[in-house]
Amino acid sequence: MSEIFGITEKLCQASQRGDQDIVNAMSFVTLTKEKLQKMREHGWDDFLDLVTCFCVKHNIYVPGMSDLYVPRGRSKRFFAKVQNLHRFRIEMFVSVIDLQLQELNNRFDKANMELLVCMACLNPINSFAAFDKKKLMRLAEFYPKEFPSNDMTMTALRHELEFFIDDMRKDERFNKLKDINELSMMLVETNKHCSYKMVYLLVRLVLILPVAAASVERVFSSMTYVKNKLRNSMGDQLMNDCLVTFLER
Repeated sequence: MSEIFGITEKLCQASQRGDQDIVNAMSFVTLTKEKLQKMREHGWDDFLDLVTCFCVKHNIYVPGMSDLYVPRGRSKRFFAKVQNLHRFRIEMFVSVIDLQLQELNNRFDKANMELLVCMACLNPINSFAAFDKKKLMRLAEFYPKEFPSNDMTMTALRHELEFFIDDMRKDERFNKLKDINELSMMLVETNKHCSYKMVYLLVRLVLILPVAAASVERVFSSMTYVKNKLRNSMGDQLMNDCLVTFLER
């Protein structure tokens, strides 16, 4: 656990930092997957040496890898007759790494990673250094109802993005912005959200995503308080009503 979570720790820290660039955070996702895969395929020998040294240091018995696995405290009939090498490497070492990789793939699939990288192109830090017109055009394609995939809409968005970035970099009021939230407020304060309606719509759609994810997490966290052991037989309607009054204070 120490070795595996040591690999994923950098990703956890990067994803929780408020000032972390999304593009850099996504690079940590890719690097974490690669390191876990490398550990799965080629890291067993080094890992076994590390565990053996730990056991020798603390006077812990080290079973031979070629011996048959003997379960401790449980009946042998529940376990197949396999060698310790198969039990510790395949059923434990590889299985745990596969669970980590599966979880990362479920949370950060290609579509999600592409969406997050495209979102980062609206970041106003360093005079919109992350701005990328092609990626923002791709971001609009994720919302076909708001941005119909026809030539007129995409052409209008492309021209508006070109005017937008030139205007933002020349306007000193937008030079010290730190995040997309401040960008949206400054667009409204300067009344530029009327001039760049399509870009402002992209900004609003980007801001909705983190709020929606956080709201869902808060609901599931609050369910443990609402539906506890004393109320474990409550119906869905009563639980929904209790959650609304508990969350929407």
